[in-house]
Amino acid sequence: MCALRFFHLSDLHLGKLVHEFSMLEEQAFILQQVLALAGQERPDAVLVAGDVYDRGVAPADALKLLDDFLVGLSGLGIQVFLIAGNHDSAERLAFASRLMAGAGVHIAPAYEGVLTRHTLRDEHGDVDIWMLPFLRPNMVRRHFPDREITTWTEAVTAALGQAQTDPERRNVLLAHQFVTGGLTSESEEFAVGGADNVDIAAFNGFDYVALGHLHRAQHLGRESLRYCGSPLKYSFSEAAHTKSLTVVELGQKGEVGIRALPLYPRRDLVELKGSYEQMMSKSFYDQLNLDNYYRITLTDSTDQPDALQKLRLVYKNLMRLDYERHLAQAREALAPAQAEMTPMMLFSALYLEQNGRELGPEQRDYLARRIEQVWEEEA
Repeated sequence: MCALRFFHLSDLHLGKLVHEFSMLEEQAFILQQVLALAGQERPDAVLVAGDVYDRGVAPADALKLLDDFLVGLSGLGIQVFLIAGNHDSAERLAFASRLMAGAGVHIAPAYEGVLTRHTLRDEHGDVDIWMLPFLRPNMVRRHFPDREITTWTEAVTAALGQAQTDPERRNVLLAHQFVTGGLTSESEEFAVGGADNVDIAAFNGFDYVALGHLHRAQHLGRESLRYCGSPLKYSFSEAAHTKSLTVVELGQKGEVGIRALPLYPRRDLVELKGSYEQMMSKSFYDQLNLDNYYRITLTDSTDQPDALQKLRLVYKNLMRLDYERHLAQAREALAPAQAEMTPMMLFSALYLEQNGRELGPEQRDYLARRIEQVWEEEA
């Protein structure tokens, strides 16, 4: 029996739309790569650290895609450990989980005051796998009536305090939270003002922490407290990222080996900048892979009539069109006294920056209701 090896995945966001383009075919392509790598590497387990789907009620095609992926891993004899992220419905994700456990697919139930634990064994002894789905303070507070829980750090610390880890054994944690100091991307969701930050110290006592939520692969504080990042780029802020699959090998207590296997998308996200005339020049675009997804920022001093439609005759997967001067105007709108701006003002300025136009009345009404709902949940 060899040392335990596992893949660390997160933020699949199955069913996601990026600027109204479905990512389902790209997701199927990248999951086939993961299955191929699993066949080559033969890990003992695959850890999926949340945001399996892009929304709580996932579309049928996304459900089928996950089903195909899990069947593929099970067919290779690889166990799967999976938790809900902030985009998932923990209750829906865990449907039929007790039946699926018989096939080696272990899905954490919605948090009810107790952590789920599974144990694997290798030549060095037992490895405890602890599963903590995404938490907010109000989800934890009711399970600790005698304890003051107001911050996200206090909530996660309280939940993990129930783990009762054995310091003589190797302990691995799956979690989906925003750890203080993490580098973010535009495609992630956070509480206003960084209220959802969780301090690194909350995760002490675990030999490896398999984190989900942030889409850039990175470690925080120590190599073994790690975000693997999303397997695909979901915003143009990630255009320069290198996406990868994290492979972890646990030796004896205190020995953790980590490496990354690159993942290659079928279509990449690419940013271009220049004049309308340059973008429409055959000598320019003949050098490009026009199957990729594009964001184009035009440097023209005036708007070009029907620019989006005309550019899409060449760049069929043009996701986003900006004008440099619109972005400059939006940045000026954001600059003064951001700390004193209300959430509505911040969202409005951000929308202007990203879209080059103001929020409409219906969008403002919807946003106001959502902000009010968030404040009620946090109360």
